[in-house]
Amino acid sequence: MSMIPSLRAVVRPSARKVPAPHETDRHPQVPSAVVDCAVYREGRRVPTAHTLTPHAAVELVRLGGGFAWIGLHEPSEAEFAGIAAEFGLHPLAVEDAVHAHQRPKLERYDDTLFTVFKTVHYVEHEELTATSEIVETGEVMCFTGRNFVITVRHGGQGSLRGLRHRLQGDPDLLAHGPSAVLHSLADHCVDGYLVVADALQDDIDEVETEVFTAPGKGASRGVDASRIYQLKREILEFKRAVAPLMRPLHLLSERPMRLIDPDIQKYFRDVHDHLARVHEQVVGFDELLNSILQANLAQATVAQNEDMRKITSWAAIIAVPTMICGVYGMNFKHMPELRWTYGYPMVLGAILVICFGIHRTLKRNGWL
Repeated sequence: MSMIPSLRAVVRPSARKVPAPHETDRHPQVPSAVVDCAVYREGRRVPTAHTLTPHAAVELVRLGGGFAWIGLHEPSEAEFAGIAAEFGLHPLAVEDAVHAHQRPKLERYDDTLFTVFKTVHYVEHEELTATSEIVETGEVMCFTGRNFVITVRHGGQGSLRGLRHRLQGDPDLLAHGPSAVLHSLADHCVDGYLVVADALQDDIDEVETEVFTAPGKGASRGVDASRIYQLKREILEFKRAVAPLMRPLHLLSERPMRLIDPDIQKYFRDVHDHLARVHEQVVGFDELLNSILQANLAQATVAQNEDMRKITSWAAIIAVPTMICGVYGMNFKHMPELRWTYGYPMVLGAILVICFGIHRTLKRNGWL
């Protein structure tokens, strides 16, 4: 059980600075998509004068043991073809890794596990608008073999350089081989989900507060429904990264696999538990936003009904002088009030009294 602090220390930021021996001159034959290429033995990086080529890494592993870890960023088909041939990767998995836009999944091809993770980044914004980008997603594919790990990253965020440095700072953990890298990568991605979920909770709380503001402060008019809908769409994007990953992590944590170290496999359960928590949060976010959207639309409907009642009430009041004036505007010859001295003030008084009575009645009933 002493491995738990080591596992968690690897996937979380640390103030410790680890030397980066790979930040040296790049070998001229290394594809430009290769971010780093190294060989690890007994949990320690084999020192080299420059970044290894994938072929040189394979030779080092063949001669001295250990495993190779190659990290790539958005490789082209030509750049990845040589690496795929060197490690015998399946063409279907290679195609998925190059073209990206895959669902999170776990697939086995002969003696290689192919895993797809979605990386999620929360985009900071001063104010939530109808066009705000809240969640930015990327992808990390991981090929895990007996003596190699190949990570392929797509997107401008989700760099794995810090994760590699922290793993290199924990040789006891890295000594468990490629499965330790796969676990740390999964935990790294899921921890990112937790951060995004907490940030989204703040946005939802803000919208909910605006919708249910006390009457007299704008609540009766609701908020812009497009803002709520945009937030709901971003939650859906987040859900697409979280929900499909439940099954792969369940398999990694429960089903025995030859490529996964038994000492590491049990710790996939902790990652799966964290993912389950995020999944519950995302489902709750979706349901809560549905309720908020319905409440906002109901408030808008109530506000429209109130406007119509006020318009109807004033129309009823105005109808009284309109009717009376219409009667006395017919200009019939035999209308005694037309020649009566007090006829004009009497009509005005009657109009005022009737209008006042109607206004008071409507006011008492809450129409005005």
